Amino acid sequence: MLKEFKEFALKGNVIDLAVGVVIGAAFGKIVSSLVNDLITPTIGLLLGKVDFSNLFIALGDGTFNTIKEAKDAGVATINYGLFLNSVIDFLIIAFAIFIFIKQLNRFKKKQEEAKPPVTTKECPFCITEISLQATRCPNCTSVLDAKEKELA
Repeated sequence: MLKEFKEFALKGNVIDLAVGVVIGAAFGKIVSSLVNDLITPTIGLLLGKVDFSNLFIALGDGTFNTIKEAKDAGVATINYGLFLNSVIDFLIIAFAIFIFIKQLNRFKKKQEEAKPPVTTKECPFCITEISLQATRCPNCTSVLDAKEKELA
């Protein structure tokens, strides 16, 4: 069982997946910073100096200026500003992944189009793969005439 696990863990796909997860986590932090430190403050400024990270509804008695004040007082809050930041985070990450996958698919399509030329054909008698230049099948020894060469 240990041997099977070692083979599984050292396969290229698992290592690629691990690298992807690490890079994805780092990318997520960058996007979160972009949203929290650049995008939402800019939107907040345009909407009248609103701080999205501090938009909340207190579900208890009292008036609180920040989420921290409400939490310290033991009052539950609905933090819709933080939720908006998370939605913007998600949309940016989803869009970036969409662009990345679209480019990857375009690259794969180009590789598929550049297939190597056909160098073999199928023997019409024994249905085995033979060279295009063959005049006789090496498997069934059937003679391939010019007409069959044209079909291949």
